[in-house]
Amino acid sequence: MFGKVSLVTQMLIAFVLAIIVGLILGANADFVQPLGDLFLRLIKFIMIPLVFSTLVVGVASTSDMKVLGKLGGKTVLYFLCTTLFAVTIGIVIALIFNPGTGLSISPGEAAVEPNETEGVIATLLAIIPTNPFAAFVEGNILQIIFFALFLGIGITAVGDKAAPVKRFFDGFAEVMYKITGYIIKVAPIGIFGLIAPIVGQYGASVLLPLIKVLLAMLLACLLHITITYFFLVSKFGNMSPLFFIKGISPAALVAFSTCSSSGTLPVTIKNVEENLNVPKRVSSFVLPLGATINMDGTAIYHGIAALFIAQAYGLDLSFIQYLTIVLTAVLASIGAAGVPGAGMVILAMVLASVNLPLEGIALIAGIDRILDMFRTSTNVIGDASATVVLSRKEREAGGG
Repeated sequence: MFGKVSLVTQMLIAFVLAIIVGLILGANADFVQPLGDLFLRLIKFIMIPLVFSTLVVGVASTSDMKVLGKLGGKTVLYFLCTTLFAVTIGIVIALIFNPGTGLSISPGEAAVEPNETEGVIATLLAIIPTNPFAAFVEGNILQIIFFALFLGIGITAVGDKAAPVKRFFDGFAEVMYKITGYIIKVAPIGIFGLIAPIVGQYGASVLLPLIKVLLAMLLACLLHITITYFFLVSKFGNMSPLFFIKGISPAALVAFSTCSSSGTLPVTIKNVEENLNVPKRVSSFVLPLGATINMDGTAIYHGIAALFIAQAYGLDLSFIQYLTIVLTAVLASIGAAGVPGAGMVILAMVLASVNLPLEGIALIAGIDRILDMFRTSTNVIGDASATVVLSRKEREAGGG
């Protein structure tokens, strides 16, 4: 469609073209809606097998925990806790900014009000599937995640005898990555097909709240860094927050420009070892693992995006629905980092967990590159904070 232009540029061009077409044609722009519907069906098609396979591989790949002992468990616990704080901060900031309030976009027929009758205990118990295969048929997101996590843990615990199973899921995940890559290539067409009818129906006013989304994302990331990371580094890492942020800032800037935690990894390792005095045996384990399963910035994005879409479509969320968003974002983050187009696919999973319209993804796709810069920098700073805290804990435990 756009030749050799990068995918990010293609998406931006499609976004702008959709706005122009929507403003010119008005309500008549809905003739391109099937293009958007096609893209949404492709996202739904790949969502469950992709996340399931990558979660299994993500958990099973931490087999080094057996060799490194308590360090692996502490690292995973640290990442899960900070991700929990991150998505909570994202939701709170979104509630304060209310970026989608006033849009009142009509949801499609598939969008239904989520079930609000279950209590907290019932919701938590319902995460455990009585029939894992039924969870796939029903599309029960949290049960699928639960099954994937425990399958990965089981593969790790069994060891060599489970190697064929691990190789199967490694291969299966690679196949899903490839298919996802094909689907993401048609994202510009899907964005055009989704945005043009919305702009045609609601006018340019539908775009103004995106500025609030950007500001909310920036503020939430800064708050998470200054409140969560600075506190943990100071309290448990015995390091000045200013010394910490100065030492990791080169890696954070690279992450900001490249939008890749994995691509920034060599710089991150160099910074934490040389600037923050983290032992190599800690950095060599914690940072690669963090680039795989630690996605605090992405969790913030999921919280803000889900609330923005709910507000844009005039859907009120209950406490149980907020809890579901938090749990889905935290648990799904484990397998998402290595997935091409991860943000879009995992956001679709978060939205599906509370029956929010997937069409809302297109609303923020045009500014996703900027949001990605914020969330990737936050991810890298979070990985570095873990090395500082855990290296001190290792020294106190007699690890050198």
